[in-house]
Amino acid sequence: MLKQPVYIHSIASISALGITSAEIWDNYLHKNSLFQKLTANKKEYWVSKFSDKEIIFLNTIINSDSKYKHLDKSVIMAILVARKCFENSNFSNKNIGINFGSSRGATTLFEKYHTDFITNGVVSTFTSPATTLGNISSWVSHDLQTDGPEISHSITCSTGLHALLNGIAWLQSGMCNQFLVGASEAPLTPFTLSQMTALKVYSNEDNALANRCLDFEKTSNTMVLGEAAACLSLSLNSEKAIAKITGIGFATEILSSSTSISTEAECFQKSMKMAIGSYAFDDIDAIVMHAPGTMQGDKTEFEAIKKVFGKKLPLLTSNKWKVGHTFATSGLLSIELAILMLQNQHFIETPFYKNQNTTKKLNRILVNAVGFGGNAVSVLMEL
Repeated sequence: MLKQPVYIHSIASISALGITSAEIWDNYLHKNSLFQKLTANKKEYWVSKFSDKEIIFLNTIINSDSKYKHLDKSVIMAILVARKCFENSNFSNKNIGINFGSSRGATTLFEKYHTDFITNGVVSTFTSPATTLGNISSWVSHDLQTDGPEISHSITCSTGLHALLNGIAWLQSGMCNQFLVGASEAPLTPFTLSQMTALKVYSNEDNALANRCLDFEKTSNTMVLGEAAACLSLSLNSEKAIAKITGIGFATEILSSSTSISTEAECFQKSMKMAIGSYAFDDIDAIVMHAPGTMQGDKTEFEAIKKVFGKKLPLLTSNKWKVGHTFATSGLLSIELAILMLQNQHFIETPFYKNQNTTKKLNRILVNAVGFGGNAVSVLMEL
């Protein structure tokens, strides 16, 4: 639990859910997933991808600076949401810290340049630094012309929430007064899809509800990938804030394999307890779970929640049945969902897990994320 709340002044995202808050909320209210079929590696995959409208927005970014045509899609996505987030933040100056992360980084360009190298034995002049991870925050800082620190990192699927932790640490240290934190992921590439298939976690469902997250009776893995970027503006000033963070927690599992997590997700138990702090467990009204749609991932997080909360569970949900797993960005999309549910006092359920009393008042929502290696983060949200 934080000694002093950290305030969110704006949030911006781009995903299959849309790009405006109204459009995103409307997509959450209907009962359909947002998955489409994508052909890669001579195989069809369910994916969550941008509509033509979102692609037009990205092209506007590319056309705004001649240098941007050489950047990876993930960087263009980050610039787009950072611009929008800053514009809506009411921040008065450019002395702003920036921390953008990505799990996979410049997937599109890396695969292209590597293919060129294997085929021709040469690479483009733009290969480096265009495929380095630090590329994301550097270009966001360039685009906004900010003066503060800029950081990039990758901590697998909890990257976005780790960016949030970093921003909070900088603010509370007094080394920065305003921060933009974000994540960007463009994983719908042949090699990335092949990696998830090789892990035997990708969905083979034959209908559009392909990611069966929170279905604890499923007999196969049902992860679906999605592309998305998101950005939050943070400060310690409550004026014109849209939400506040009152608790954060983090923990890491002892590895038994590169993708390991214990059967009762001890990392989640620790991170949730840390974020809840001195609040009673009954004070937590809902949890936006990480729940990637894999059998082990969903079940172990559920077991951790039962261990922490006992028989009286909060409302449980996840947005991955609708928008897929967006790797680094997934935790920040969950933050966005939590804010929208608090603002609208409306709980969004998954089709596969039935909660009790979904009309109760929502005061505090816990958001979870975890990545390969069991690096869990939990964030407690309030208005």
